[in-house]
Amino acid sequence: MDTDVLVIGGGNAALCAALMARERGARVLLLEAAPPEWRGGNSMHTRNLRCMHDAPQDVLTEAYPEEEFWQDLLKVTGGQTNEKLARLTIRESSTCRDWMRRHGVRFQPSLAGTLHLSRTNAFFMGGGKALVNAYYRSAQALGVQVRYNAPVERIELDGNSFVAAHVGNERITAKSCVLAAGGFESNRDWLREAWGQNTRGEWPADNFLIRGTRFNQGVLLKQLLAEGADSIGDPTQAHMVAIDARAPLYDGGICTRIDCVSLGVVVNTLGERFYDEGEDFWPKRYAIWGRLVAQQPGQLAYSVIDAKAVGRFMPPVFDGVKADSLPELANKLGLPLDAFMQTLNAYNAACVEGTFDHTVMDDCHTENLAPPKTHWARRIDTAPFYAYAVRPGVTFTYLGLKTDETAAVHFGDERSPNLFVAGEMMAGNVLGKGYTAGVGMSIGTAFGRISGVSAAQASLSATNSGVNNAAA
Repeated sequence: MDTDVLVIGGGNAALCAALMARERGARVLLLEAAPPEWRGGNSMHTRNLRCMHDAPQDVLTEAYPEEEFWQDLLKVTGGQTNEKLARLTIRESSTCRDWMRRHGVRFQPSLAGTLHLSRTNAFFMGGGKALVNAYYRSAQALGVQVRYNAPVERIELDGNSFVAAHVGNERITAKSCVLAAGGFESNRDWLREAWGQNTRGEWPADNFLIRGTRFNQGVLLKQLLAEGADSIGDPTQAHMVAIDARAPLYDGGICTRIDCVSLGVVVNTLGERFYDEGEDFWPKRYAIWGRLVAQQPGQLAYSVIDAKAVGRFMPPVFDGVKADSLPELANKLGLPLDAFMQTLNAYNAACVEGTFDHTVMDDCHTENLAPPKTHWARRIDTAPFYAYAVRPGVTFTYLGLKTDETAAVHFGDERSPNLFVAGEMMAGNVLGKGYTAGVGMSIGTAFGRISGVSAAQASLSATNSGVNNAAA
């Protein structure tokens, strides 16, 4: 089988690439590894897109200018980001929503309690599943060919040029190709290899849960890296969230996330705190807590709150453990009572009264406590008390393929003429570590659209070259 542009993947970035390439007249075939009911990769679990805007818009309040977006990204990544590509992502986020609407995506304002995002993030009406469905409907209407249950086992290269993809016994050729098949977060063997064994003799990755799709195995990422494609990122860095320890191994999605961390304290199985729960606004810190829990004994921790926090965060799908006293809570959780009470008593004694306001960086903090709690520190003293057991929940990994403003895959610092990359497979160019809410969809949308244009142009160049050679 032959086509102009082959898109490998079925989530947001892949769909954006397919739609853009088709709009430019290319014949497009999209290969989705999942069956129709599970199509969309991790995108079906998303909710919103972080957007630059210089004035209030339909569902966005106030303004969120480029420089503020950039500073937010610079802070959460600790400088581990490519500024040129990061700013390209930011600028693209300010212009993509009209295009998204033309393909059936609808937006709504953020709901109360959704991580303080009314100014910075546009929410998808119906969530990520509705976005994915809209794109698939539009793709079908435009004539994009879509095949499900079609995992690509390997691709053929001629030097740094794409030649063909292999699905089972079938060989599919194309003039250009976009790789948008996700990271390797579903590949538990690769996660185990990347994280290794810690000093306690544990294999931390064995206790990780995968928040999204089971189909992101990293097969093509591993092949490309083995064949000399330039890499970016650390295999242990990822979007990792503290999620309910009762969540399923795959596809637990957003509803298993525990969002009360900044309203209480988090202790490990030794009954000890290990990080500042009030370091910054939750949208800029929620995706580091999975990694923090991964470094604790047994990769298990407990988010502890009291009655004052109830109603101030989006409740997860499972109820927390409830107790009428802190000692009772410790016993129900199986935590060492003396250590737990020492931790809670020390925390309560260190809290400095201020004006509590979860919507700003308030003055409620601790003094002479390590680790500190720098904001939203209130005594945990009002029954009933609640706790949620949490484990690391991996959303997507940051190890990927190095690229540039054309979305081309690089080999030895040279662009491939017809192989491009988008989404999780290149997100490490922008996210060396850390995360801020909605930026994954910003990256996927920006580079999905860019890669689609680049792939269509490469396809047209190949067609024109063939015509010219035939005429000669």
